[in-house]
Amino acid sequence: MQTVWVINMKVYADHAATTKLDIDAFEVMKQFLLVDFENASQAYSFARAAKSALKSARVAIANCINAEPEEIYFTSGGTESDNWVIKSTVFASGDSPNIITSQIEHHAILHACHAVKRIGAHVVYLPVDSAGVAQPDTLSEYVSDNVKLVSIMLANNEIGTIQPIKELCELAHFKGALFHTDAVQAVGHIPIDVKKLNVDMLSASAHKFNGPKGIGFLYIKNGVPMLPYVDGGTQEFGMRAGTENIASIVAMAVALEKNCNRMHSVNDYLIRLERKLLTSLQIAGLDFIRNGSCDRIPGNMSLSFRGSEGEMLLHRLDLMGIAVSTGSACDSESTQLSHVLKAIHAPSKYANGTIRISLGYENTEEEINYIAESLIKILKHS
Repeated sequence: MQTVWVINMKVYADHAATTKLDIDAFEVMKQFLLVDFENASQAYSFARAAKSALKSARVAIANCINAEPEEIYFTSGGTESDNWVIKSTVFASGDSPNIITSQIEHHAILHACHAVKRIGAHVVYLPVDSAGVAQPDTLSEYVSDNVKLVSIMLANNEIGTIQPIKELCELAHFKGALFHTDAVQAVGHIPIDVKKLNVDMLSASAHKFNGPKGIGFLYIKNGVPMLPYVDGGTQEFGMRAGTENIASIVAMAVALEKNCNRMHSVNDYLIRLERKLLTSLQIAGLDFIRNGSCDRIPGNMSLSFRGSEGEMLLHRLDLMGIAVSTGSACDSESTQLSHVLKAIHAPSKYANGTIRISLGYENTEEEINYIAESLIKILKHS
């Protein structure tokens, strides 16, 4: 008898891919799209509101990560920020620089590294342990005096693992290398203090913390040598030409401030939802493992079900009204085992049955129950 998959409710559980725009961020966008729409670079009085909003947004974002306002450079998102760091390092060096990154980075870093290898850069891909952690002892074996840049993500997008960035950064600096972290999955979700971490550069993207798509920022510590990413006008202190997207920049600042202010209560709530889901699956007798370390982004669950197929789970959950991912949203069309699961040597009996469930503050206990019931129904009938 054929199983019928019925939609009882619609549940979005892929917040690591993108998040819903915060309503206050949306309202402020309307203000700067319809009323104070002027070009912030212009000298006339009409542009004062836009110019003031740009300055205030830079201050607000800097405060959220304990940076100085002049260290915040607005970009189109995490991908651009990552590319800026990797490619500026190569072009500024004037030779064939050595770069170290990890095997589990986002493709924005990995593909940028592939690109610079074609013009002479040397790239080493640091292995991680079975929890996805880039261990400082491992980095110490690879980093040397001729390394120009180390780039390790703060939190992994597929398995949520948080890296020991402060310790990794200390090792890089001891050898004279700059340190960059892709913090796209972390900004707005866990406390970040760039001064305590002592990183030289940090990438962020607004749509991961309830801001608009197509906007982000790159933190560049004062004194760090960087080349302009886009040539043209004098926007972004002459480092990134192009008319500023004031509406999205201001909305990003509003969303980030709100997320930082409610961070602790939201994370406590997400951890409770995680436990509820995992307990329900365990009680049902499902054979699965959770990937990643104990120190991870709250709400990010990479689950591997023994003898199953991640693509099958994704599509059947979709038929039941539930949105999850098989891994990175930026590589969702690939049916092959992800580079992250390969790097952590996920057990072969489980790895193919991997899905990522990433929760947000709007998810409810009722939705968690529905996800659990749906997974149990699918796996018991497959």
